[in-house]
Order: sequence, then C-alpha cells, then structure tokens
Amino acid sequence: MGGPRGAGWVAAGLLLGAGACYCIYRLTRGRRRGDRELGMRPSKSAEDLTDGSYDDVLNAAQLQKLLYLLESTEDPVIIERALITLGNNAAFSVNQIPMKLVTGITFAIIRELGGIPIVGNKINHSNQSIKEKALNALNNLSVNVENQIKIKIYINQVCEDVFSGPLNSAVQLAGLRLLTNMTVTNDHQHMLHNYITDLFQVLLTGNGNTKVQVLKLLLNLSENPAMTEGLLHAQVDSSFLSLYDSHVAKEILLRVLTLFQNINNCLKIEGHLAVQPTFTEGSLFFLLHGEECAQKIKALVDHHDAEVKEKVLTIIPKI
Repeated sequence: MGGPRGAGWVAAGLLLGAGACYCIYRLTRGRRRGDRELGMRPSKSAEDLTDGSYDDVLNAAQLQKLLYLLESTEDPVIIERALITLGNNAAFSVNQIPMKLVTGITFAIIRELGGIPIVGNKINHSNQSIKEKALNALNNLSVNVENQIKIKIYINQVCEDVFSGPLNSAVQLAGLRLLTNMTVTNDHQHMLHNYITDLFQVLLTGNGNTKVQVLKLLLNLSENPAMTEGLLHAQVDSSFLSLYDSHVAKEILLRVLTLFQNINNCLKIEGHLAVQPTFTEGSLFFLLHGEECAQKIKALVDHHDAEVKEKVLTIIPKI
C-alpha cells in the first residue's frame, strides 16, 4: 500500500497537477485558440451543460460556470444534474489519462477552482439522491492524491452516513466506494480506526453487493501493518466464519481468504503473535485463529473453483 502502488499515485498526482497549471494557463492566455486546439465546443450556459446531452470534457470556464450554478441554486433537479456532470467529467478524465493529457486533468482543475468543498457540502443534503451523487462525484475526484488531501475532511461524515443510514442503500454503497478509494494508500486509513467494528457489522448484514464493497475496503486496511491490531481487536459476530463456507459466492470467498492471508502476513511482519492475550474473546483475532476457522479453510482445498483452491493452498501452510 505504501510501496510501488502508493508511489505510482504520487507520480500521477504530480503529473496531473503540472498538467492542470498548463491547461489553465492556455485557457486564460488564449481562450479561443486553446479551445480550438483542444477540441472543445463553444462555451454554453451552465444550465446547458447539465442537460445530459453535452458529452465533451468541460474546460475551465465551463467548469467554473457549473460550480457557480451548483453553489447558488436550490433547485434539486439542477443540483443533481450538475453533480452528475462534474462526476462524469472527473471519471472521464481518469479513463483518458493515457490518451490525452487535457482530459486527464479535469479533476485537478475542479480542485484549483475550489470545487471540492462545493461538492463536499452536498453530502449533507436532505435529498438522498443528491447526497448519493455528491458522494459519487467525490469518489471520482478522489483518485487524485492531491484531491484526497481536501476530501479527507469529509471522511468522518461519510462514515457516519454509511453506518447510520439504510442498509444496502445507494448512499451507503456510494459512501463505501469513496472510503475504499480514500484507503488505497495508507495516508488516511487511520481515520477509519474507530469504525472497524461497524464495517464488520455491515459486512455481515448487507447483501452481496454491500459485502463485496466492504471487503474491498477491509482488504485495503489489511495490507497495512499499522492497521492490523485495530482490525484484530474489532468485535465481530461468530457468523463471520460462515463467509468461509464453500457455497459462498466466489467474489466474497476469495476476498475473505485474502483478508485472512493479509492479516497473517502483517502479524508476522510486526511480531504481534507474541501478544495474543491482548485480544479479547469475541474479537476478530479469536475468530481467525480458532479451530473452526482453520477447519473451514482446510475444507476449501477441494473447492470446485481453481482460483479458490489455489488461494487456499497458499494459506494452509501458514495456519
């Protein structure tokens, strides 16, 4: 997490930050010429940019109009459309980075225009659809490490919404996706320390989609040795072990096996195996290192799926 992948994110952030400055320079010093060279359409009103038919990446002037509209209007339909447009532009920029630098810096321009707090304020909106769209937009913006520095102030609020809101709701899933992106590197993982038990509760009660999303987040945390003790101290219901049953969906089963593997690896790195008595009964530590869990994992050696079987064979020697 803090190694090659984290370094890659930092390099990408520096590249995009430099690109953003260059693009803003071009737009302010030569708007017409720049727009023509970059393949942008002539400027439209902010309302036009939210009508669903404008599919080009927006330039700085258009993004500024859109952000002003988002900040000033109280019309829920316009707010939702503006958030979708901003989120789509950020997502489009991510997908096009290798092909075209200018489309890869939209989320950097949004940051430079002060757009992140404008979007972030909408996660407190009473309209659940608007809240979801704001979380989706922040999620797309959060793939940039410089944006994460500004987005991290919303982590506690997002956690509260995820764990207090309706189970399996669109808002809950959007919040989980944002938290997952924010924990791809180790930088902000500590901010979730007090919510680990809540994550396991949602994991056990949520539907398949929710389970997968929670596990993606837990896997991020489990790769970081600094989070190992917090994970193992979490109070987790014994029904967690049912996720290691052979009939469990592959996308879930592979992830809970990887969770076990990651935590075991971190324990050995940190030397925490010597402090077993500090973990109380009912904690994740006692579940993962109990006889029932070991038996369930060993039984999976005959699983019909080759990928699951391969994963189990790598874990069994360490049990």
